[in-house]
Amino acid sequence: MVHLVPMTDAEFRRFLEHDILEYAQSQVRAGNWSEAESLPRSRREHNALLKDGLKSKFHHLYTIRESEGDEAVGVLWFKANLDSSRASGFIFDLEIHEPYRRKGYARQAMLELEKVARGMGLRQLALHVFAYNEQARSLYESLGYTVASLNLAKEI
Repeated sequence: MVHLVPMTDAEFRRFLEHDILEYAQSQVRAGNWSEAESLPRSRREHNALLKDGLKSKFHHLYTIRESEGDEAVGVLWFKANLDSSRASGFIFDLEIHEPYRRKGYARQAMLELEKVARGMGLRQLALHVFAYNEQARSLYESLGYTVASLNLAKEI
């Protein structure tokens, strides 16, 4: 089992730098951004979303911890949209650290997030997954997530 623990300032600083880099690389791999623009663009987007760091309104950043040994196995970032007509949440990032992958931690974290979200009064969770990330898509589909929107592209 895992539990979600609010990030500390030190964990947030490490997370932010890592996530900026990972998101930039994902956008390049997906063909959305050029290598040259990717890092500055990712940094701008992260800074806009998390302009107040851990205190950014409606944003919740967690360290995923193993219940047994309290080991940090990953991170989870989501935003609760409480001021919309339909209370919902959007998952910006779920990452399990390399040595802990393929052991069920991501699934457990997603199920824990559902409990947290219901406790906040949210009625829906949404997320984006890059098409090349088949493992993540398989996990989300097995948890009941369905396609809500679909972008298609063709190289010409």
